Amino acid sequence: MGVRTRNHVQVSGQPGGRPIVFAHGFGCDQNMWRFVAPEFEADHRVVVFDYVGAGGSDLAAYDPERYASLDGYATDVVEIAEELDLEDAIFVGHSVSSMVGVLAAKRVPGRFGKLVLVGPSPRYIDDDGYTGGFSREDIEELLESMDANFLGWSSAMAPAIMGNADRPELGEELTESFCRTDPEIAARFARATFLSDNRADLPGVGVPTLVLQCSDDVIAPDAVGEYVHRQIPGSRFVKLAATGHCPNLSAPRETTAAIRAFI
Repeated sequence: MGVRTRNHVQVSGQPGGRPIVFAHGFGCDQNMWRFVAPEFEADHRVVVFDYVGAGGSDLAAYDPERYASLDGYATDVVEIAEELDLEDAIFVGHSVSSMVGVLAAKRVPGRFGKLVLVGPSPRYIDDDGYTGGFSREDIEELLESMDANFLGWSSAMAPAIMGNADRPELGEELTESFCRTDPEIAARFARATFLSDNRADLPGVGVPTLVLQCSDDVIAPDAVGEYVHRQIPGSRFVKLAATGHCPNLSAPRETTAAIRAFI
């Protein structure tokens, strides 16, 4: 099976332009970038894709062992970069994809020349001297709730993750995205995401990096984005006016402008 089919890779824009790769977060797919990615087609080679288990990816390619940690998802990104022969690409990762991008860039120096981390979190669980936003009990309860009733969990959690209660259609879209995901695969991806700890990987990031922090983000609060900024040498930190965890949907113009200003 080809990488392009496995990950439903779509390429658009200028063949000779600097590549820019948009990676989606948990419970989402490449469709979440539909208001942002096209804005870069005039001068970039734009790449979007789905992680195995999401969107138009090949579900038959899902391997529980490979995707038990974020390293497996980073391998997907590396293989996409190699398949497309990307050089000096800009990687834009939303949510958990931020750390996936950090891991991928470390493994293939030269393939990725800049990172844009949207709502990043290297660890969701609080630790001594570190605020992740959740206690271990919170995460265990979240995972148990997913296992017991995934559709119910999605209906309750998606609007909270999206924020923007005054625009319920956004929460509804995220709920529908969650519900399109295979529950078993989603539960495993959730474990890989919410039990991860990539703090030690941040100081080794050797490419220019932009940290985009949303306002009132229940998944990745301010303290987390500020921590990522402090730990990545020379990184730039931008606090968006956008609220919630998905500015690519709720505030695409502001998100696009922030990325443009950086690249």
